[in-house]
Amino acid sequence: MTLVERVREAGVVGAGGAGFPTHVKLGVPAEVVLGNGAECEPLLHKDGAVMERTAGALVEGMRRVMGAVGGVGGVVAIKGKNRGAWEAVEEACRGVAVEVAELGDYYPAGDEYDLVHAVTGRAIPPGGLPRDVGCLVQNVETLVNVAQAAEGRPVTHKTLTVAGAVREAVTLTVPLGTSMRACVEAAGGAEDPESVLMIGGVMMGEVTTDWGTPVTKTTAGVVVLPRGHRVAVRKLTPPRAQAAIGRSACDQCRYCTEMCPRYLLGYAVEPHLVMRGLGFTAPGSESWNEWAGLCCACGLCTLYACPEDLFPKEACDDAKAGLRRGGWRPVVRGPVEPHPFHEGRRVPLNRLIGRLDLAGYDRPAPWREAAVRVESVTLPLKQHAGAACRAVVRVGDRVRMGQRVGEVPSGELGAPVHASMDGVVEAVEATRIVLRRTA
Repeated sequence: MTLVERVREAGVVGAGGAGFPTHVKLGVPAEVVLGNGAECEPLLHKDGAVMERTAGALVEGMRRVMGAVGGVGGVVAIKGKNRGAWEAVEEACRGVAVEVAELGDYYPAGDEYDLVHAVTGRAIPPGGLPRDVGCLVQNVETLVNVAQAAEGRPVTHKTLTVAGAVREAVTLTVPLGTSMRACVEAAGGAEDPESVLMIGGVMMGEVTTDWGTPVTKTTAGVVVLPRGHRVAVRKLTPPRAQAAIGRSACDQCRYCTEMCPRYLLGYAVEPHLVMRGLGFTAPGSESWNEWAGLCCACGLCTLYACPEDLFPKEACDDAKAGLRRGGWRPVVRGPVEPHPFHEGRRVPLNRLIGRLDLAGYDRPAPWREAAVRVESVTLPLKQHAGAACRAVVRVGDRVRMGQRVGEVPSGELGAPVHASMDGVVEAVEATRIVLRRTA
């Protein structure tokens, strides 16, 4: 069985948040393989913990991926401040054609377009992918999962950071399907029982008040914040109110655009023009939406740049949804050239944390061998980009950890789902499977 087949069988997907099925990426030739260890979301430390604890598996995964895609070089990109991760990976790289590249401590260093340019100097064409410039980018945890898949072990667990308004910020490895409630309890519990959860981080994550939300293959962490915290209030603002505020208050100052990482890299992303388009309802307004087409949804425009606390990132999200429905493709007008102030306008992570009123929560979250024993897990049938899986088990079936319980429909993009513990199938629904522990 080839590596691509093993990775597909193991259900490996992008563990940094995107969830793209990894076996598809491994089917395309690439010259350079980049391990993304940037981890730029405020307060999250799971990639650092993965690199420190499993550097050998990370480099082994990198070596196997390089072999699959014909790569002649591999680079693990790590922020210079993460010395423990840096030293562990550098040691694991001895004797292997893989090196470590240092990134600055800025946000969003992990964006693929920014990462590829920072490490290789190559500019991905507008609307393109890293493969268009001979690169393949994988999150460091994904590479560890590739190494495990090569040994026949499917993805059944996830490493994530629990941070924010908890008694002890920690990084844990838990079975897929573990509830957020159980993860927060493992961190000593929330300081405020009315807290909200930022799953995936405060910048690009999703906000929820559902503590039963399960950990999936893409969960990098959860940040717990009091409901009255500035970021929580903004994230909980209803979409219609966000748009109404933008229509009435945006004065076209351009700060959202001037601080946009993609704009500064030379791409046609101008959030202030998308905000201007909020007031247009006549035919032709789509032309304004095109300025959102290459937005990476980092959230800097909304949570850092805008002096009026408006919602340009969310306006771009809506615009991109409309563009996708219309089959939009970017028009390439020439080579991408970074803005003269590209380097000077990078946002240091500590400054972003201060702007977000998160300094009081900015603390280490070391990995802990916590016994997070759960009696049941809820496995979503869609933990990846592409089509949802269909259940291949029935209520009452006994399953073993690692057994396939969800299969991708024939011919569709996706990744199978496996049981994350020994148990009995308690429920099979359209979107999820519930397992109850038997031992």
